[in-house]
Amino acid sequence: MNLHVARRPEPPSRPLFDLESGLSGISLLERLEDLRRRIVYSCIAIGVGMAGAFVFINPIFAYVFRPIRSVLPPGSKLIYTQPAEAFGVYVQIALIAGVVFAAPFVMYQVWKFVAPVLYQRHHRAFALWFVLLTSGGFVGGALFNHYVVFKWMLAFFGSFSSTNLAFMPRLDDVFGLYTKMLFGMGLVFQMPAVVFFLARMGLVTARFLLRNFKYAFLLIFIAAAVITPSGDAATQALFALPMVGLYLIGIVIAWIVAPVAGPAAD
Repeated sequence: MNLHVARRPEPPSRPLFDLESGLSGISLLERLEDLRRRIVYSCIAIGVGMAGAFVFINPIFAYVFRPIRSVLPPGSKLIYTQPAEAFGVYVQIALIAGVVFAAPFVMYQVWKFVAPVLYQRHHRAFALWFVLLTSGGFVGGALFNHYVVFKWMLAFFGSFSSTNLAFMPRLDDVFGLYTKMLFGMGLVFQMPAVVFFLARMGLVTARFLLRNFKYAFLLIFIAAAVITPSGDAATQALFALPMVGLYLIGIVIAWIVAPVAGPAAD
């Protein structure tokens, strides 16, 4: 006599983000109020970091402009032509330093705003990974720009100086370019964090990323051409090559996070 025991059906898999379940009981006004609160907290943290940066503004200023001075001809200096130009650069440096100092707290506020839409409670434990990967990526991109990309690019532009041409960079122009490249590289270095969370959500796998590497390679160079402040091919390559390396690191991250092929691999 064969006995058939009815098995209890397994519950359907839930996505990482479930807007209907995650936001049940939370009104739009409450979400807007939470967003306002997170923005206020982040601005306060940046303000505190900015005030702390002003205490050490001279060493920070020297650190920022050290790569620039190292590629300038001996005895040359940066010039400024507007009365408040130098002061404005000091304020911008303090603001950027404040953003860097407050980056972990700011990213934690971003996570706290996103957390209510997470369906499974254990997914909310990703807060630490989110803060570490995003903050570390931004700082890593800023350092890579400071020590490698910007220094090389300025040396390249300064190489055209000759007996007929004098390289006399203007303070505001140089620092404006430095700032754009800093935030550009900080954005580029978010790729490992993006891959980590996409892999945890089951949207990508290592096999999927590896199989589509040739398309990603093309898109990377297109993105580098868009975000590069200058139009020369050498600077675009300096932006694109780290992105290629970070994509390969992302494949390793996806394999560690989700080694079993999921729907993205089909």
